[in-house]
Amino acid sequence: MTAIGKPLDRVDGLLKVTGQARYAGEFADPDLLHGSVVSSTIARGRVVKIDASKALALPGVVMVLDHLNRPKLASYDDAFADADAADGSPFRPLYNDRVLYSGQPLALVIADNLELARHAGSLVHIEYESEAFETDLLVRQEHAHASPQTPPKPRGNFQAQWSAAAVSLDVHYSTPIEHHNPMEPHASTVLYQPDGTLHIHDKTQGPQNCQAYVQKVFGLDKSQVRIFAAFVGGAFGSGLRPQYQLPLAVMASLALKRSVRVTLTRQQMFTFGYRPRTLQRLQMGAAADGRLLALGHTAIGQTSRFEDFSEHVVEWSGMLYHCDNVQLTYKLVPLDVFTPLDMRAPGAALGVIGLECAMDELACALGMDPVQLRLINYAERNQNEDKPWSSKALRECYREGAERFGWHLRNPEPRSMREGQQLIGWGMAGGVWEAMQMKASAKARIDAQGKLTVSSATTDIGTGTYTVMTQIAAQASGVAVKDVTFLLGDSSLPTAPLQGGSFTVSSVGTAVQQACEALNAKLLKIARQTYPVFEGADTVRFEDGQLHTGDVSVSLAQLVKDSGEEALAVQVDSEPDKKREGYATATHSAVFVEVRVDEDLGTIHVSRVVSAVAAGRVVNPKMARSQILGGVVWGIGMALHEETQVDHQLGRYMNHSLAEYHIPVNADIGDIDVLFVEEHDEIVNALGSKGVGEIGIVGVAAAVANAVYHATGKRVRDFPITLDKVL
Repeated sequence: MTAIGKPLDRVDGLLKVTGQARYAGEFADPDLLHGSVVSSTIARGRVVKIDASKALALPGVVMVLDHLNRPKLASYDDAFADADAADGSPFRPLYNDRVLYSGQPLALVIADNLELARHAGSLVHIEYESEAFETDLLVRQEHAHASPQTPPKPRGNFQAQWSAAAVSLDVHYSTPIEHHNPMEPHASTVLYQPDGTLHIHDKTQGPQNCQAYVQKVFGLDKSQVRIFAAFVGGAFGSGLRPQYQLPLAVMASLALKRSVRVTLTRQQMFTFGYRPRTLQRLQMGAAADGRLLALGHTAIGQTSRFEDFSEHVVEWSGMLYHCDNVQLTYKLVPLDVFTPLDMRAPGAALGVIGLECAMDELACALGMDPVQLRLINYAERNQNEDKPWSSKALRECYREGAERFGWHLRNPEPRSMREGQQLIGWGMAGGVWEAMQMKASAKARIDAQGKLTVSSATTDIGTGTYTVMTQIAAQASGVAVKDVTFLLGDSSLPTAPLQGGSFTVSSVGTAVQQACEALNAKLLKIARQTYPVFEGADTVRFEDGQLHTGDVSVSLAQLVKDSGEEALAVQVDSEPDKKREGYATATHSAVFVEVRVDEDLGTIHVSRVVSAVAAGRVVNPKMARSQILGGVVWGIGMALHEETQVDHQLGRYMNHSLAEYHIPVNADIGDIDVLFVEEHDEIVNALGSKGVGEIGIVGVAAAVANAVYHATGKRVRDFPITLDKVL
C-alpha cells in the first residue's frame, strides 16, 4: 500500500468548508468577556496620563487595564521563554509609561461584548509627552551596526578579483516593509477553568512555545496552562512568536477570574512583526566567459530599538553559485518601530531578489543567456559550509522549467517581443531554501477496532499538515488512510517544533513514521508470541490493516485483542540523523515568468509562470502544488504590489488595511504551471522530503523584475515595481 505520493484530498477539508472548524476567536463561553486594545498614536515618548473614566461609566464595561493597574507579573523583567525571540529585550505590553512605537498597546478595555469594548476604547483619553523619533531606514542607514547573526566569513580576495574582472557590476536594490495579513486575525480566547487553570485558544504556529511563554510571564506551573490551536487561518510566520493579544488576554482573565477573548482588528494586525525593509548592494565580477570571479552582497535591514532582529539575507549569495571570492555583509539599523518577524522564506525571499536581479544584469552585460550563465556557475558544493549537497537537481529544474516554458523561443533583445500595445517580457531566476530538520516527538496508538491515532503538538496553518501526517502514518503502519486520525494543535501532545521554515514534514513527519514503525514492532512481537507461522517468518508486511506473511494474515485489531489491552501505544523522540552532518541540504527551484506591459499605461500583468522545484520526495503532490501556487502568487505580490507605506513625519503606517495594502487578486494572476523535478535523497531525513512551504516564493519577484526589464528595457531596482516607476 502506498499512501505517500498520492494527491489525497484534505482530511480536514469538510470541517473547513462546512464551518465546523473553529478558530482562536470562535470558542464560546457563557461568561465570556471581550477585550479591545487601545493603541498609541505617537511613535516615541511617554504616557503622562490615561483617563478611562468615560469608558468605565458605560454599563457593561468591567475593567480598563493599563501599566499602572495591571496585575503583578512573575518575569516581565526577564527574557521571555520564546523559541523565536530575537536578541535583546522582548516587547512587554503595559510594562511602563514608555511609548516605543506607533500603534503600541497602552490599555485594554474589558466589557460584556466586543462592540461595547471597542466603543469604550474610543473614549479612553491618553495624554503623551512626545519625543523625537526616526522610522526611515534610508535616512538612518549610516548608523547601521553589524548584526549579531554573522554571515559566513569572507573567502578568497573579493576586492582584488572584483577590481580586476573583465566585466563588473555594482548595483543597488531596495525592498519595502511588508505585513503578513493572514485571513484570520490574531486572537486569544482564555477559558478560565473552575480550578483556576487556563485553557487558551490562540492564533499560533507553536502551542508549546505559547505555553512556555505564558508559564514564565505569569509564574504558572505547566499543568495550569494548556494551549489549543486546532485550526489556524494562515500565519506565514506571524504566529511564530506569541503576539501581544495573548498576554493581555491572560492578564485580564487572571485579574477577573473570568474567561476573556482579545481579538486584534485588521488595522492592529500592522502593530507587530513584519518583513523588514532592506537596502542591498550587489557587486559582481566575471570573466569574459561568464565565470563568477568575485561576489559581494551587502544588506542593511531595520530592527527595533529593543531587539536586534536578524535573518539570513546575504547567505544565499555564497551558496547558490560557485565563486571563490565572496564577501557577505549584513547590518542593522535600530528605529522607533516594532521588531520585524520571520515572514515566508525569511531572508531568502529578500536576499535572492538582489542576487537574481544582479545575475540577470550580469547576463545582459556579458551578452549571455541567463540560464546559461547560471549553468556555467553551477555550485556542486555549498561553499559557505564547504560541504557537498545531499542531493541537488537544480540543473533539471533549469532544463525542465525552460522546456515547459518555451524559453528557447526568447529573443534576448529588450523590447523585441510584443503583441499590439503589449510589450512582452520573459525573465527567470533560481531559488534556494535550506532543508532543515528539528527534534520532534510523536505518539502512535492503535485500538481493538484497528483504528490508528497519531499525535504531535504541531499546527496546521493551512499547509495540509493534518493530511500529510495521515498519509505518512498510513504508509508506515499499513493501516488504511480512512482508519488513521492525526491529532495536533494542543500543547499537551508530544513535543513538536514551531511550524515554520519548511521543516514540519521532515521533523514531525519523521517522528510520526518512527512512532508507527515502533508500534508495528510491538504488534509483530505479539504476533510471533501468539501465531507460530509468524515466529519463524523471514518476511512480513503490514498492509490494509493486516499483518501478512506468505498467504497468511492476521488483522492488527486482532493483535491488539490478543495483547489483552484495550489499545497499544508507542511514543518516539526523533532527531536528525548523524549522517546529515557531512552534507548541506536544500530545496532548489527555477522560475520562468512572462509579463505583458502596456506601452502607454505602464501597467504590468504576469500572464504566465512556470515554477520547477526540486524538493526530494513529495508526500502529497496536491498539497505541495498548492504551497508552490501560493508562494508564486505572493512572489508576484512582492514584485508588483506589496508595500507597507510609512508617514515618516508621524512614524505611522498609512495603508494599514486590506483596502489599501495591495496584494494580488484573481485578476492579477495568469497561468501558473508547477512541476516537481524527480529528486531522491536518502540523507536529508528518513522520508527523503525537503519541504515546499518557503521555496515557492523564492526567486519569483526577481524573475518578474527581470521579465519587466526584458519587456521595457528599463531596470527598476526599487521594489515593488509600480507603473509610475516603469513610466
